[in-house]
Amino acid sequence: MSARRMTVAVLVLSVVAGATGAADAPLAGKNEVRSAIFAGGCFWCIEADFEKLPGVVAVQSGYTAGRTVNPTYEQVSAGSTGHTEAVRVSYDPQKVSYAQLVEYFWRHIDPTVKNRQFCDVGSQYRSGIYWQNEGERRIAESSRNALLASGKLPRIETEIMAASAFYPAEEYHQDYYRKNPIRYAYYRQGCGRDARVQQIWGSG
Repeated sequence: MSARRMTVAVLVLSVVAGATGAADAPLAGKNEVRSAIFAGGCFWCIEADFEKLPGVVAVQSGYTAGRTVNPTYEQVSAGSTGHTEAVRVSYDPQKVSYAQLVEYFWRHIDPTVKNRQFCDVGSQYRSGIYWQNEGERRIAESSRNALLASGKLPRIETEIMAASAFYPAEEYHQDYYRKNPIRYAYYRQGCGRDARVQQIWGSG
């Protein structure tokens, strides 16, 4: 191939590639799935709560904000790894925004307590929002500040920190509320979660 023909071929390929990229960009946005990480006490419960929200694609229970690599449930439960029980929420940003996830999260936890949620006590049950970029950090902090300014809550103990490694929990913890509905319902009611949430936020 002559140098001239090669140059023309390269230019044609560049134009085609550019056009394809431009055409694919909106489609990629429509099909995009993002993730968000929250800790709200028992991951069985906060997983079940988030899976009710339209726009959420999947929720995975796990551990985050700790020191040990690949911790087990027994290690985290003992409070020796620094982790907290958490969930990784996969969501469609075309249907639900990160800001909406944060607002939904607040209204399914008790933000006023430190190192506990409902009947579960210890740093492994502390609540948290773990941002993955500056946009998420600003949204989380603004939401917290607005809540405090509203006077709705006397204080907020929920930590807002940069996300660190998220380790999925053991398989038997995933979708626990579906696999063990009777045991899950008994635990949730006995823990007083819904009663306390309604006391703080009302039934709306």
